[in-house]
Amino acid sequence: MKKIKDFIVITIGISITAVAVYFFLIPSHAAISSISGFAIVLSNFIPLAVSDITMILNVALLVLGFILIGNEFGGKTIYASILLPALLKVFEILFPDFQSITNDPILDAAAYVFVVSIGQCILFNMNASSGGLDIVAKILNKYLRLDLGKAMTYSGMLIALSSCLAYDGKTVVLSILGTYLNGIILDQFIFEQDLKRRICIVSNKIDDIRNFILNDLKSGATIYEAYGAYKMEKRQEIIVIVNKAEYQKLMKFIEQFDPEAFITVYKVNEISYKPKKI
Repeated sequence: MKKIKDFIVITIGISITAVAVYFFLIPSHAAISSISGFAIVLSNFIPLAVSDITMILNVALLVLGFILIGNEFGGKTIYASILLPALLKVFEILFPDFQSITNDPILDAAAYVFVVSIGQCILFNMNASSGGLDIVAKILNKYLRLDLGKAMTYSGMLIALSSCLAYDGKTVVLSILGTYLNGIILDQFIFEQDLKRRICIVSNKIDDIRNFILNDLKSGATIYEAYGAYKMEKRQEIIVIVNKAEYQKLMKFIEQFDPEAFITVYKVNEISYKPKKI
């Protein structure tokens, strides 16, 4: 039942993305941070519809992803990668020669970034993606050690620059600005949600904080001996890595239980470890 619900939600997310591409991105002619944007550029040189080019590129990238990364791309990503161009094909049949809702490429590009961000948020929250550029980003993340947000932005910028092959300078600038804005949204509202936080806590009530981490957060932690430079007093420092929800719970607990605790917080982009059962 849960799998059916997941695929229904993913279908909604992809449908929103397809609407953004067909009704806003294609009329703007901007190549904004997506394989569909690159397909728009290629459609000027290849006698195929944008949906067909998107399908070919997505399938090719899926195969490349399986070769270079492995089985990281599950059924959700495969489903989404195929569904997006399929929905674009449906729109091409139902709304042939569609031009623009706003009759302004700048408004079309802005509307695309806004609408597609909603679809992307839904997909990322379901641990899925629309394939395409997300696969390129994961390949860059693995082999160049770039975090996903930067990898998406860099590969998106290359696609934006490709618009110079088919369009004028205004469209190129619009593609670059749209890609930059889309990257900011991804960083702040999507990838930021997946960042872990490394919390370092110095407190006189370290045992209580340790118990909260182990029993309430169901997480592990590391305790070090530390010395204050002023009085050379020995203290204990506990270090824990948590997600956003756990971070909020932990900070609330410390604020109520030991408001005088000394806390530092660092963002963690990547973790490699073998989890232990708590």
